[in-house]
Amino acid sequence: MTIRDWSGQIDALCAHVVKNYVFPDVGERVAEVLKARLAQGEYEPITTDEAFALAVTADLQSVNGDKHLRLQHTVDPIPEQDAGPVFDPVAYRAEVELDGYGFARVERLAGNVGHLAITAMHDAAVAGHAAIAAMNLVAHTDALIIDLRGNGGGDPFMVALLCSYLFDEPTHLNDLYFRPTDSTEQFWTHAYVPGPSFGGGKPVYVLTSGSTFSAAEEFTYNLQSRGRATIVGERTKGGAHPGDRYRVDTHLRVFVPIGRAINPVTGSNWEGTGVVPDVDLPAESAFDHAYRLALRHVLTLGDTGPRRTVAEEARQAMM
Repeated sequence: MTIRDWSGQIDALCAHVVKNYVFPDVGERVAEVLKARLAQGEYEPITTDEAFALAVTADLQSVNGDKHLRLQHTVDPIPEQDAGPVFDPVAYRAEVELDGYGFARVERLAGNVGHLAITAMHDAAVAGHAAIAAMNLVAHTDALIIDLRGNGGGDPFMVALLCSYLFDEPTHLNDLYFRPTDSTEQFWTHAYVPGPSFGGGKPVYVLTSGSTFSAAEEFTYNLQSRGRATIVGERTKGGAHPGDRYRVDTHLRVFVPIGRAINPVTGSNWEGTGVVPDVDLPAESAFDHAYRLALRHVLTLGDTGPRRTVAEEARQAMM
């Protein structure tokens, strides 16, 4: 049997976790678990970086179930660098552009219902213009469905930008505490948004699944805690700890949660529990249910004058 020495990788990984993990005591316990597993020879039969990443991730998450804390295998080599986070802005921008800036679908459905399918909350500095264009397009719809069923998270600044189109008054959305700087950053809706706003009075429906994670959960939790949206679908995955990626080896990097969310309304967050939907349905049924709710609202708005065509569209879509 081939035996591989993973001690260097475990040492580097533990150093990052102990130094940066948001809860210092948990970081110490995680390091103890990994070193004990190494000493017991549990990793010796593993011969590939990819398999090692999977095994170590299970051990990392065994202490407190933090789904953000994970060892990742990369196909492309990670350049050697100092102990800071791993980030390639050029590669990231290319990735975001090829992903359509995270907006898989932006449309007006029959009955004047807006529909956004957002697959990622990409960095607002890179994808903000796409978010603005999307929100401008649906600004004059009578109800809005935001599909986050396949959204794995991303940037809290993108969350704040999107939320800013859904409130009429300045609104405190979320706080993030960061251990490395021992500081807390507040996130509010913007005082001004480019173009027309959807506003704070019309119905919003957010679709979720068991895969909805991280910043997508923050968006959902922000709106739910303020009574601004109806959440339709499944309980979300349960990750409220933002973090950074650190190099462990040529093809290994660890994502270490360095902060935690603090909602100003609940004083808590969705870590470990996920966001509980208002309407609990299988994810595949969420869109149809939300669309019917939206159409029922549209039909309460009248069917004369300019609204005649919209009302007829809504009736046909309900059939």
